[in-house]
Amino acid sequence: MDTQTIVSLLLIFATFGIYIGIAFLTRAKQTSDFYVAGRGVPAVWNGMAIGADWMSAASFIGMAGTLMVLGYDGLAYLMGWTGGYLFLAMLLAPQLRKYGKYTVPEFIGDRYRSTTARVIAAVATIIISFTYSIGQLAGSGVVIGRLFEIDAAIGTMIGVVLIGIYAGMGGMKGITWTQVAQYIILIVAYLIPIIFISLQMTGNPLPWLSYGDVVGKLGEIDQGLGLSEYFMPFEENTKWQFLALMFTLMFGTAGLPHVIVRFFTVATMKAARWSAAWALVFIGLLYLSAPAYAAFSRFILMTQVAGSPINQLPAWTNSWIDTGLMSAADGNGDGILQWSELVIANDMVVMATPEIGNLGIFVIGLMAAGAMAAALSTAGGLMLTLSSSFAHDIYYRVFRPNASEKKRLTVARWSIVIAVVIAGITALNPPGVITQIVAWAFAIAGGTFTPTLILGIWWKRSNTQGAIWGMLAGLGGSLGYIFLSNYAGLSTLGIIDTGAGIFGVTAGVLTNVIVSLATEEPPVDMQEEALDMRYPEQMTYKNGEVWMDDESVG
Repeated sequence: MDTQTIVSLLLIFATFGIYIGIAFLTRAKQTSDFYVAGRGVPAVWNGMAIGADWMSAASFIGMAGTLMVLGYDGLAYLMGWTGGYLFLAMLLAPQLRKYGKYTVPEFIGDRYRSTTARVIAAVATIIISFTYSIGQLAGSGVVIGRLFEIDAAIGTMIGVVLIGIYAGMGGMKGITWTQVAQYIILIVAYLIPIIFISLQMTGNPLPWLSYGDVVGKLGEIDQGLGLSEYFMPFEENTKWQFLALMFTLMFGTAGLPHVIVRFFTVATMKAARWSAAWALVFIGLLYLSAPAYAAFSRFILMTQVAGSPINQLPAWTNSWIDTGLMSAADGNGDGILQWSELVIANDMVVMATPEIGNLGIFVIGLMAAGAMAAALSTAGGLMLTLSSSFAHDIYYRVFRPNASEKKRLTVARWSIVIAVVIAGITALNPPGVITQIVAWAFAIAGGTFTPTLILGIWWKRSNTQGAIWGMLAGLGGSLGYIFLSNYAGLSTLGIIDTGAGIFGVTAGVLTNVIVSLATEEPPVDMQEEALDMRYPEQMTYKNGEVWMDDESVG
């Protein structure tokens, strides 16, 4: 085992010790701790936890690689995810916090007063969380596989064990504070390499200001090779796919149950709004850096690797070739590696950057620790959300309403263990790259939940039948298009599987509205509940008036 691997492992094990220690010290002792961290998390720390929960392996590991491969067309990921987060923060998070539930299925079940709606929402949450977690576990496999120069599948199973320990022990309370630590680690790990690469290549330590010059040079290199320029739009996908992907990610973001539940952990609507504001700051640090990673890495690969004699490639390439995420073969037999003969997996670009820039063993190890933090933080939140949907919304609220608190916590913990093992086995042979798998989860969330939540808050006429059939139509529309596109080659206007959400959301909205209008109007008190969510916590809507401090104000 070389020095680099030893240093990387020491850093990763040190961070693992921090996570497990935090989970132990803050372990859940009652139901409210397990599901919503006792509703006592300060806004700034909750914003940091949201940032860690949000910036998954797809963001940390896959985003820059996707931008490097797709160029302009990859910006749909950045715009969709960021725009969707604003959508969630403005139109859903504070209102859902005022309603005061533990989970998204619980909100839907109580808002529409329907056990059927609750169960459908719980099943959809399990599907979304399971799909999303496959990408995170696959990401952990990439990191550990590179460290040990072993198959990524073994690394995936190591991640499974870690998540099962700290998610099952700490619940939401433990995961919240673990995610705060994970955010600090992942953002430091993400920023240090790109700052040093920027300093090396441009003399400017601010990559956000310097990478534009590198993009211009990439355009010149592309012209010389007869390639489409890196920053030209709609070269990899059609305009309709770009828009559909952005739409899918935006509406999917607003419906992600594991992100929404984070806003249930604060004390007030005001704290929920401030959590959203702080989270946007913390998320922006990474998202503004991903394009710089893409540009710098592509430039180095095109100028220092491509064009080199096949037997004189940089030493770092050997390690990545061993992982199966990179291949370099002299296809035309001229002894020189051409750009077209170099195949780079999206998911290795960020992880390889410290080695590409020769930044030293400590930075390489720090990057590995950060990547693991990103993958584990989101996977932990997903597993808890999946567990909550089963243990709270199905087991407790439907089948065992008299179950003791101890029994409910036991079921919740075991459901995490079982779910993470099944997801880990699936991740051994993932059905796509990380960003693709994550896009599927967003499509399902957008089609199933976003129309139901938006209409449930902002349209008092939405009724139980509309919600039930709307969720089924949205879930079926998204899942159906994903399978038909991915496995049967279906393409409508060039829209592929990652843009499936546009069909699911459309089906969900239309079905909810049409069925609600065609069936009986909701009871007056149900409509007043919807109106009440729109007002600040000190105000209550009842009997056709707004009340504050026990006095009518409208």
